[in-house]
Amino acid sequence: MTLPPLDLSALQEGYLSGALTPLGVVEDVLDRIAVRGADGVWISLVEPDLVRAAAAGLDPATRDSPLWGVPFAVKDNIDALGTLTTAGCPGFAYAPDASAPLVDRLVAAGALLIGKTNLDQFATGLNGTRSPYGVPTSVADPRLISGGSSSGSAVAVAAGLVSFAVGTDTAGSGRVPAALNGVVGTKPSRGLVSTRGVVPACRSLDCPSVFALTVGDATTVLAAIAAYDDLDPFSRPLPVPSPGVSPSPVAGLRIGVPDVIDAWGARGERSCWEELLGKLAAAGSVLVPVGMEPFFDAGDQLYGGAWLAERLSGIEGFVGPRRDQVLPVIHEVLRGAEAISGVDTFTALDRMRERRRTVAKALAGIDVLLTPTVTGTFEIAEMLADPVALNTRLGRFTTFTNLLDLCAVAVPAGRGPGGHPFGVTVQAAAGKDGRVAAVGAAIEALLAESTVPAAARPTSGGEALDLAVVGAHLAGFPLHGQLVDLGAELVVRTRTAPRYRLYRLPGAVPPKPGLRRVEAGGAEIAVEVYRVPLTEVGRFLAQVASPLAIGQVELVDGSMVHGFVCEPWVLDGAEDISDHGGWAAYLESTSAG
Repeated sequence: MTLPPLDLSALQEGYLSGALTPLGVVEDVLDRIAVRGADGVWISLVEPDLVRAAAAGLDPATRDSPLWGVPFAVKDNIDALGTLTTAGCPGFAYAPDASAPLVDRLVAAGALLIGKTNLDQFATGLNGTRSPYGVPTSVADPRLISGGSSSGSAVAVAAGLVSFAVGTDTAGSGRVPAALNGVVGTKPSRGLVSTRGVVPACRSLDCPSVFALTVGDATTVLAAIAAYDDLDPFSRPLPVPSPGVSPSPVAGLRIGVPDVIDAWGARGERSCWEELLGKLAAAGSVLVPVGMEPFFDAGDQLYGGAWLAERLSGIEGFVGPRRDQVLPVIHEVLRGAEAISGVDTFTALDRMRERRRTVAKALAGIDVLLTPTVTGTFEIAEMLADPVALNTRLGRFTTFTNLLDLCAVAVPAGRGPGGHPFGVTVQAAAGKDGRVAAVGAAIEALLAESTVPAAARPTSGGEALDLAVVGAHLAGFPLHGQLVDLGAELVVRTRTAPRYRLYRLPGAVPPKPGLRRVEAGGAEIAVEVYRVPLTEVGRFLAQVASPLAIGQVELVDGSMVHGFVCEPWVLDGAEDISDHGGWAAYLESTSAG
């Protein structure tokens, strides 16, 4: 049997039409695994005859279930009856008395367990090189790391060996390998999926995660495994997303993006990011710069604060008497955990609550936060030579997520010139799993389009975005050079519709105004509209700093263009200069001019 891609809809269509059978799918999957050979993906495989028997025993009357006959894998820190759980350490291995509840739910839905996948030992790492069972590599380039700790899970999906795989995510283990292998990685809200039967990394932060080919597939799997578990003290009654997902409309969506990204890789990651931002802006999204320091400060605590002690507590009974069976790099990571005191721990918990309040305020004005999942990757040799520092760089945009109680979905977002995958992560507060999935699906759909919206195309041909500027980017003003550098061309000097107020932003350097749409009492404000090449829009947006953002501006002729708008919170008490009719006229009337 020659299989189509292993996404859920293709399998279900094949089963319902009779073109595919579960047993035939299993045989093909086992052949694919055999052809790849010793690839470092698997720690153990379910006995093939047992998988065949499970496939043959499926009830045909339930084949309309989206997971019926679907092959899957689980990370080998998750219990599955009949297989050993190793957590990436042979000496730690044990035979569980029962499967984790999430595995039971998947099997009950008709999914077929193929095997247990490789991981960074004790789920401690984001790179995929910390395992005695071999080193999986990126499906795009065998010289590059796969990402971790759910390394085998991500590669198994990306290589077409299973339809989906379950991993875990504490610091980004369900998102980093997704990005580095070009698949989707869903990190649910903490407590949405039971962690019973999962070897703890940091028990208060751990989340089972899902790798799949599409956001819709990942959400369908998440819906199957999500359930409140009274026997799991960290379980929470949270909204369960519906199976599948409908893309969210992106026009008008307020998307927070990092105000500064200070380190990019050399494989086209930056250009992929900027191209995506340009497409989102062209589709009508409002891109709001967000200061990331509170997020980064929180993330630094995972390996540099009290949570290191929690990571040790989950395995200290094993590590002590069997020190020689634990990889040296894991010892290095855990070094210092025993010195963390109770006072340190409670101080850290209090401080993290303060950070959560700060971040909640930053998220209140946006629908979702969008970041790169990782800004660059590394060759395996580089990672082995500098395992701690480079691992830290991989987690820059992921380690804060669970500490700040956010949910997330990592989505492929293009490939660099060498074919290396790049991915982004959509995040929001816990309980908004459906929202991040819908936005992730919208990004998926946007990138799949071969054309841009007609409104973003200039009449002269090519792809561009018309942008209205109102202050420091006007011709003759300090930031106009940014537009010149992008090759932007002046389209028209005009005015807004009489629905806006203009304010001088206090303390802005160079001096800048803020434009705000109002329900009543508005004025016409002078603007210049520039045509910016779409390929350069992302680079321009990266220079836009809070409280300014790029949104929609209505011109005096009734047309809508993209343009600078301002967050309203900064305008309380700011000088209203609307009566001057524009920034240039205001400056001419003051000594500042």
